[in-house]
Amino acid sequence: MRPFLLLSIRSEPDAVAEEYDAFRRFLEVSPEELETRSLATGPLGEVSLDDWSGILLGGGAFTVSDPEERKSAAQRRTEDDLAVLLDSVVAADFPFLGACFGIGTLGTHQGGVVDTSHPEPVGPLAVTVTEAGSADPLFASVPRDFTAYGGHKEALSRLPAHATLLATSEACPVQAFRVGENVYATQFHPELDLPGILTRIAVYATFGYFDPSEVADLQAAAARAVVTHPGLLLRNFARRYAR
Repeated sequence: MRPFLLLSIRSEPDAVAEEYDAFRRFLEVSPEELETRSLATGPLGEVSLDDWSGILLGGGAFTVSDPEERKSAAQRRTEDDLAVLLDSVVAADFPFLGACFGIGTLGTHQGGVVDTSHPEPVGPLAVTVTEAGSADPLFASVPRDFTAYGGHKEALSRLPAHATLLATSEACPVQAFRVGENVYATQFHPELDLPGILTRIAVYATFGYFDPSEVADLQAAAARAVVTHPGLLLRNFARRYAR
C-alpha cells in the first residue's frame, strides 16, 4: 500500500506527537503507512501525488485571516507551499482531508471567505450533518447529529460557490465541505479524542484561545462530553483511498 502523508504545522513537541499518534490510530494504519512532514520547521518540498494514497493536513496556531504583516515567516512560507500543493490536489481531484487550518487553507484557495465572524470556544461542540453529508462516503456510519472537539479563532464564513456543504453547527455554519469528489476539509478536529483535547488545552493555554486560568474548567468540560464519532471520518478516508 502507498502510505498516506500527514502535513503538520505544529512546532510544540507534545502536540506534534499527539497529533501524529491520533491520526494514525483513527486512520487505522501502521507507522509505515502514515508518513509526516513538518511545515513549521522547513519547506514542504516536492510532493508527487503518485507516491501517496492520500494527503492529510492537521491544525495548529496559524490563523489564515491574520493580516500578512502579523504572520510569521514560517506561516507565510507554509501558506505559499500549500497553495502550490492544492493547485495540484484540486486539479487532480486527489484524496485530501484538511482539519482546522485545512478548512481555512482550502476554503481560501477555492475562493471562500475566512474571517473571525464565527469563533468557537475550545472544547466539545454539536455538529449536524447535511443531507449531502449523509450521502457522502466520508460520513458513513456518522449520525446526523454528533459531538466533536474544536476551538478556533476563525472560520469559513462564506463557502466557495462550487463547494458542497457537508456539516454545520449553530455557532459555525461551515463545519465540513467538499470540493470535487475527493477533496475535503473540516472545521472540527476528526482526530481529537479526550486525551488529545486535554493535551492541546494544556499546550495552547497561552496562545490566545482562552484565558489560561480556564484550563481546568475547559478540561473538565471536555471530559464530560461523549465524543466517539469524528474519528470515523478518518477511518472512512483511509478505507476509501488506500491503494
